[in-house]
Amino acid sequence: MALIMSDVDRFEASRSRLEAIAYRLLGSASEAEDAVQETFLRWQAADVDHIEVPEAWLTKVLTNLCLNQLTSARARRETYVGQWLPEPLLAGDPMLGPADTAEQRESVSYAVLALLERLSPNERAVYVLREAFDYPHREIADILDITEAASQQIFHRAKKHVADGRARSEIDEAAARRIVHEFLAAATSGRTEPLVRLLTQDAVSIGDGGGKVPARAKAFEGALAVAKFMRGLFKPSKAKQALVGGSPEVYATTANGDPAIVAVVDGRVVGVMCLEITAEGIAAFRNQVNPDKLERATRRWAAADHGEPLLSAF
Repeated sequence: MALIMSDVDRFEASRSRLEAIAYRLLGSASEAEDAVQETFLRWQAADVDHIEVPEAWLTKVLTNLCLNQLTSARARRETYVGQWLPEPLLAGDPMLGPADTAEQRESVSYAVLALLERLSPNERAVYVLREAFDYPHREIADILDITEAASQQIFHRAKKHVADGRARSEIDEAAARRIVHEFLAAATSGRTEPLVRLLTQDAVSIGDGGGKVPARAKAFEGALAVAKFMRGLFKPSKAKQALVGGSPEVYATTANGDPAIVAVVDGRVVGVMCLEITAEGIAAFRNQVNPDKLERATRRWAAADHGEPLLSAF
């Protein structure tokens, strides 16, 4: 059935919300876009005049498409080369979705998106719909074809799993940015001790190269191991320049609401390092260098002014 313009407009009015839901569910901007496009095709084929609440219908279709995608994604990630991390979204990206409450901001943080990988598809869906978009359990139950009581139980279980995996405590933006600058100064000093002082004792560093860029398959664990790795990472070498195609310019920004360091070569984002900062220091580095997961970041980077780089690495 062909859609008239008003029906297309009704869908477009929901697109940004649907993309934000799909991104949180899938951890991939490109897969989120595909899921939303498939939802549009389902909308196009439906008898929309008989859909009483378009927003609810679209959310249900999208969520179930994402659940199917998550099931197949789990199998693919078993054969993924190295560590798997979500696709980072830079500051201002509309796919980040609502950020009015602490719960909404945290639900799209890089640390939480990584933790959501531990949840079952249903747990992930309930957590995202309730925590990030404040859907009542009655509506979530309808979307997932479960009971309202089951939705409540799944949410409490999912929220506990996420909370148990977090090292983070609240820290203000100014302090976080200061720590990022201190980290860069320490990382380029050529010494390990200044870095160790900035890290928590149980700090970790995880990298995702997707088999296309070298990244350690196992995380670095402990302040000293992470500090040694970071000191080496920021040590200049011709091999590193050849690997990324030049000498990266390094900027401090945010990704998924977290403090982040972005490395750029000739306008192309070659790495995004998200920092998890607590009151005790930097607890985690999550480094995305898989070029397939940096294409959207590169497009967003080109569309904004970022001022002068903090340094040129390698």
